[in-house]
Amino acid sequence: MKVGFIGLGNVGGKLAGSLLRNGTDLVVHDLDAELVAAKVAKGADAGISPAQMMQDCDAVITCLPSPAASDAVVRQMLSHVTPGKIWMEMSTTDAEEVKRLGALVAERGGEAVDCPVSGGCHRADTGNISIYAGCSRDTFDRVLPLLTLMGRRVLHVGEIGTSSVLKVMTNYLATMNLLSLCEALTVMKAAGMDMGMTYEAIAMSSGTSFVHETESQLILSGSRNVNFTMDLIQKDIGLFQKLADMHGVPLELSPLMISMMTDGQRRYGERAQSDRMIERLEEATGLQVLAPGFPLELVDDEPEERGYEVVVRR
Repeated sequence: MKVGFIGLGNVGGKLAGSLLRNGTDLVVHDLDAELVAAKVAKGADAGISPAQMMQDCDAVITCLPSPAASDAVVRQMLSHVTPGKIWMEMSTTDAEEVKRLGALVAERGGEAVDCPVSGGCHRADTGNISIYAGCSRDTFDRVLPLLTLMGRRVLHVGEIGTSSVLKVMTNYLATMNLLSLCEALTVMKAAGMDMGMTYEAIAMSSGTSFVHETESQLILSGSRNVNFTMDLIQKDIGLFQKLADMHGVPLELSPLMISMMTDGQRRYGERAQSDRMIERLEEATGLQVLAPGFPLELVDDEPEERGYEVVVRR
């Protein structure tokens, strides 16, 4: 299968790298020519345009920063969608929007897959990230060999759009966890706790989480660079709030979180790293929430293995 990949940013570049590393016939495209050149140096072909890539490839993957970007790319590809062609959307996007674009692809006889990822850039880099896939079962079976090159655990969630609903929920939870960890770590620092010991105490407790075991390390090292920026956080938690509003669910924590992130952007810049939210509390208290021995960047030390489908318990 010849595959196109459009969007070689923090996540997309790593997913495309997993395909290349595992021998996929890959064509890549990005507005940043240097990102394209880096993949070409590793064996990919450079795509001329999204339209040409859909014409030449069996499947085209998009991993883009906004629903508007995905809309623009899909519209360029549509005239070249023919029966059997597949569009795979790996961006974190709005469920209704991906269903709308998927319907346009289906009208041309193509197939659409809503397949965002979860687990952090460091796991995307090693093919160990998790992937949700929303599409028909027949389409899922066609793309599963590709998905298991990019991700360790792949979950077929049903129809297109379902993955995007689940993904914004998980990013809402992760952001909430990040903000609560910022508060917990600052209070422990103020109480005179050893911060290395505090990290381990959380990690072995009922209060631990994936976010703690990854982002707390980058907070304590002073790196504060998880490769996920505040504008992307705001997009995701805004989509979750929109989903709640659409279904009439009155949320209390979500509006507060959006307000806190807005303040973080005002202080540090719209595209500041999300882990810099700890600095709001450092500034308020005069403390430095740091500890020796923690890494400046995350490295996934789990060996790369071919992924597999996660079977839902019924």
